[in-house]
Amino acid sequence: MFNGLGMHLGNLSRLSRAKTRSISAENFTGEKGKAGMASEGTGASCARDLGIGWKVSPSVQIGPGEVFTLADIREGGAIQHIWLTTHPANWRSLILRAYWDDEDAPSIETPLGDFFCQGWCERSNVSSLPVAVNPAGGFNSYWEMPFRRSARLTIENLGDESAVVYYQITYALTDVPDDAAYFHAQWRRSNPLPYKEVHTLLDGVRGQGHYVGTYLAWGVNNNGWWGEGEIKFYIDGDDEFPTICGTGTEDYFGGAWNFEHPQGQYGVYSTAFLGLPQVIKPDGLYRSQQRFGMYRWHIMDPIRFEEDLKVTIQALGWRKGGRYLPLQDDIASVAFWYQTEPHTPHPKLPDRDGLEVI
Repeated sequence: MFNGLGMHLGNLSRLSRAKTRSISAENFTGEKGKAGMASEGTGASCARDLGIGWKVSPSVQIGPGEVFTLADIREGGAIQHIWLTTHPANWRSLILRAYWDDEDAPSIETPLGDFFCQGWCERSNVSSLPVAVNPAGGFNSYWEMPFRRSARLTIENLGDESAVVYYQITYALTDVPDDAAYFHAQWRRSNPLPYKEVHTLLDGVRGQGHYVGTYLAWGVNNNGWWGEGEIKFYIDGDDEFPTICGTGTEDYFGGAWNFEHPQGQYGVYSTAFLGLPQVIKPDGLYRSQQRFGMYRWHIMDPIRFEEDLKVTIQALGWRKGGRYLPLQDDIASVAFWYQTEPHTPHPKLPDRDGLEVI
């Protein structure tokens, strides 16, 4: 813990010299004593009889093709909480990025919805330790994000229409110890996954760090059970075979036996570290494939690496005769990890069509 920055019940009573600040549309800079002073904004018409201080600027409008700076912090510290909400139609077309200590390539680059375990542009409640999604679309992140000189968070709107975004970013200004690593998140998609190939969640990571989380938005293109595939972690020079190999998709996410409970149904669940919070079924008219949202946080069991890391997952179903069937599903993922800088730049995101939920 640094200077009371990362609090938990065991040290919640301890005093600290850290300074709490918060950035929102009511205080774009987070400056002390400067919140709620806006004279214009998205709430100006509603507050016309009341004036300054009465919710004049609760949100922002991000135009098509615009990159909006959510936060630009010029001191050392750590982001502790992000709250944000916008219309579900925007969840794949708004791109969240974060840059630490004036780096050129973002350490976080992912569609907004996927970062908060909402990869299908339809809300599902999430009740986990680092990510909570609450009625009716309140996104919350408690991932600790330290920085030593600066932090810049942006949202790019790839859509054709303006997006209204409400947000609040709470952070601490304090000294950051030498052994604190930087937070990273990377999005990838295989649509469809080529036959007999694996979906790569992460590759090309260089440096020391630890892997802390996985989110998958999995669209199934076959009949039958789809989750026999193993997740694999290739650590520090592993070549053909990994150091860590799971036993099945539902096993990795803390479930068992096809997530089936009660019989004939998927058992939706959301816990502190693991969850299958979303199951989207065909409706007999327009919906076709079943779609799933799953998360697994390695908070109590981070996967440590000293030099490099690669993470993959298989997509396997069943053929006749008890044989595995390599699937060609639509799999989108976010990998979450901490590492030393500099980091390897993320692969280029696909265009708007490549991101779209279809």
